[in-house]
Amino acid sequence: MFDPASIIVGLEIGTAKICAVVGELNAEGNLNIVGLGQARSHGVRKGEIADVQRAEEEIRHAIAEAEHMADVEIRSVYLGVSGGHVRGFNNRGVHPIASADREITEEDVQDVIKNAKTINLPAQNHVIHAIRQHFLVDGHDGITNPVGMLGSKVEVDVHVVHGSLNRLQNAIRAVKGLQLEVDDIVFNGLASSLALLTNEQKELGALVIDLGGGTTEFVVYANGIIKETGVLAVGGDHVSNDLGCGLKISLGRAEKLKLEYGAALVDDACKGQTITIPNENALPARTINLENLRRIMSVRLDEIFHLIADRIHETGAVDYVRAGVFLCGGGARVPEISNLAEKVLNLPVSVGKTNSISGLKSALDQPEFATAIGLVKFGSFQHRKRVAKASLAQGIKNTLGQFFKRA
Repeated sequence: MFDPASIIVGLEIGTAKICAVVGELNAEGNLNIVGLGQARSHGVRKGEIADVQRAEEEIRHAIAEAEHMADVEIRSVYLGVSGGHVRGFNNRGVHPIASADREITEEDVQDVIKNAKTINLPAQNHVIHAIRQHFLVDGHDGITNPVGMLGSKVEVDVHVVHGSLNRLQNAIRAVKGLQLEVDDIVFNGLASSLALLTNEQKELGALVIDLGGGTTEFVVYANGIIKETGVLAVGGDHVSNDLGCGLKISLGRAEKLKLEYGAALVDDACKGQTITIPNENALPARTINLENLRRIMSVRLDEIFHLIADRIHETGAVDYVRAGVFLCGGGARVPEISNLAEKVLNLPVSVGKTNSISGLKSALDQPEFATAIGLVKFGSFQHRKRVAKASLAQGIKNTLGQFFKRA
């Protein structure tokens, strides 16, 4: 049994699966994955809850499985969020320095960050993250910490991720309906990037693409900070739908064919080959052309990568990507997916691997668990911040206590 204070849980409510991952922080602050629970998702569409009762039951199943494996009682989670309503953009905050000596204080820094977060969003939208990029003092940029510097004006660039409050609350309420607390909500794309990227890759510049069942998230890092984020309301389920329509078969059969025979590219080896679907569930036997199957898949996946390519070229974010592209999510398992992505994006592509985390190999080696593992990693960062803040407060209290004793 683990110390409850050291336990961090990430919960991804995805279109294809619900996944709960349990992590433990040891005394040295290292993260170890000790539990995993998952359930097939039926109550979620395009990354958002469509059937609350079914979603709650599936979340309950995933949580119970994770509790059993880790031998813990889960009381709270870091909740991953996504959906077509989630948007990301860069914004700048400005704050004049009013003090007579023009020295920038910590209060000035907090004020300029607050100004950067005060943006003209629709009333129903909620800021999920306001990620600090860098500061400027009197126009001089690239400053990481302006406290103690002299200047008449301090500015900060932030990357803001926001979404519809009501649609975010649907997921939060489903979790709280199971008597669980939500420690924080985290954009799924950010979580995946935390799981996959090393500090060196973040500095060099990297693009993370999370190919899920109902959505595809992407995040661009450069110089150690996030430059761009986005969500496409399209994913693996759309590939299955295309196959069902194009081959005139049921969605269940399309999903099975996709998993067993699918690929992201059409090669010469598949030409002329056929697949025989046996008679089952009163459906007649069918013969499917393998080349047609893979061509249908390739067209849809090609579209997804082109949409991302257009976005990062439009914003100039592609210029930052020097470490390459890292794929995760269930879609990263499709054969030839890396080759198709390289062809479209004109960048080196690989399936991402989790880093700086130990524990269950069955979870760490699978691209579909990257988001949930990243949620745990996000939680570990928040835990360390709280511990450091508490230690600082206790240190100040002890110092003051010693001072007054001597006085």
